This record gives sequence, C-alpha cells and structure tokens, in this order.
Amino acid sequence: MADLGNVAAQSLSTWTDLSGFSALRHQAETDSNGTLPAVAKQFESMFTEMLLKSMREANFGDPLFESQATDQWQDMYDQQLSLNLSQHGKGLGIADMLVRQLGGHDHAAQGAENKTGVVDPHTAGVADGWRQRLFELEDATRSTARSAMKWLPQDAEAFVRELAPQATIVAKELGLSLRTVLAQAALETQWGKHMPMHADGTSSFNLFGIKAGGSWGGERVNVPTVEYEGGIAVRKQAQFRSYKSTASSLADYADLIGSDPRYAAARGHGDDVVGYARALVEGGYATDPSYVGKVAAIANSSVMRQALDALKNSAGVPNL
Repeated sequence: MADLGNVAAQSLSTWTDLSGFSALRHQAETDSNGTLPAVAKQFESMFTEMLLKSMREANFGDPLFESQATDQWQDMYDQQLSLNLSQHGKGLGIADMLVRQLGGHDHAAQGAENKTGVVDPHTAGVADGWRQRLFELEDATRSTARSAMKWLPQDAEAFVRELAPQATIVAKELGLSLRTVLAQAALETQWGKHMPMHADGTSSFNLFGIKAGGSWGGERVNVPTVEYEGGIAVRKQAQFRSYKSTASSLADYADLIGSDPRYAAARGHGDDVVGYARALVEGGYATDPSYVGKVAAIANSSVMRQALDALKNSAGVPNL
C-alpha cells in the first residue's frame, strides 16, 4: 500500500492547482482509499480560496490604495491561507465530510486484497467506485470554478440589487445619481446578460464596455463589436478590459470618468441622465449616434423604475 504521508506531501503544493488531480488520480489506481483524504483536502482548499475571494470582492475597498500588484499579492496570500486552513486541524470540516460521503471509512481502508492475496470483490468495487468519484470530483470542481467566474442576474431587479451597493459609492464619487450609473451599465450589458466573454466562457465583468487601450495593463478579452463610422455601423474585433469582479469594473469606471480630462464635463450631473450621456459622447466614450437617447430611455423606463422601487422597499435606501 502507498504511504499516505507521501500522497499528502506530494499534494501539498498543488491543493490550489487543478493539475494536482492528475497525480492523485494516478495514485488512486493503487491506493484509492489512501488518496481520498488528500483529494478531499485539496477540494476544501480550493473551496476555501473561492470563499475568501468572494468575501473580498463583496468589500468595495478603497481604490486609492489598490493596484494590480496588491491584487496579485492578495491572491497569493489567500492561496497560502486556504492551504494552511485545510491542512491543519479539521479546517472547515469539508474534507472530513467528503471522506465520509465518498466511502472513506476505516474498514474500507484495508485495500482491495485480503491476506491470501485474493481480490475481495466488495472492496474492489469500493476502489473502482472511488476512482470514478475522483473523476467526477475533478469535473465538478472545474465546473464550480468556471461558475464562479460568471455573473448572470436573473432580471432587472437582480441586476440593480446586486450592483447597487458598489454603484452607489461610484455615483457619489462622480456626482451622479444611482439611476444614471445603472442605466449606462444596463445599456452596455443588456441588464447584465451580455458582457465580453473569454474563450473558456468566463466573464470579463466589464459593465461599461470600456476598451483596453495601450495604457491598460490588466487582462483583456478580444470580441466582435459594432462601431459607428460616419453614422454607419461597422463590425470590428476589439479588445476590452477584463476584471475579476463587477466591483473591480465599477472601481475602474469611477477612476476613468473621475480622472480622465475628456470626461470632466460628465461629472456632477446628478440625475440629469441626458446631460451626462451627452458629455460622455462628446468626450469620445461612444460612437453610436443614438447613445444618449438609449441611456435616457433605459433610465426612464418602467423596468428601471420598478427595479429601483424594489430596491428602496427592501433596503430602505432613500434618494435613489
């Protein structure tokens, strides 16, 4: 039987790496039950990291003290913290739960052979079942990781409700109403249904259709888009900025509109949606000749009004 300590040691550096499943899968061929605790801890480590990431994204933070470098260091810290939490003690208890759920009981850890060297059909069946579960666990983990990189609100109310906490801060910084900010995001994404997507299906979380120019040092996504040249729609390929979350997108949007001299006239319009959108177009933000009217139409729509009313009634938010 393989040494469980060796399995854990080999997995230690890969508990946050999906490629670590390959080594564990190979080990499962000879020691399925011994591998179960190691892969369960790997899954718990990955789940813990995703949990930490979600918690940090829920905190809008302070853009003055944030940068791509600090984000990278924060991700590295969270990976190591997740590793330590799952490795020492009982962690969150997820690994132990998986071991019990997937059949890793003490009586099953004796191997698939009895003392005479003859394969026990029952334990062999347990081993085969665990190897199959290992494949399923890998697929499920990959699917969970991909799902965490998507954001698809069910309707306009969900769109407004989920963006409102961060969008309220952005609106205040720019001297705009929440309705104005949400109307532009709703136009650019069709209420969150359509954002630039990466080839693997993960979202760019780009809420405002901001392109990635030469000064952009973050991730990019290359997708088809429509530009207007002389009032005529032309299909092109363009690179757009990609973010880790909607909160990051809102923060970058606030920085762009708040610091770029081209959009100085757009700031401080309050609830004047038309004046704000017109100033954006004049600054070169959009080429669509109907952009101002489209933003205003969404801002004044019954859908927006109902979504904001629902938000106000549920959260007691005044002056929307």
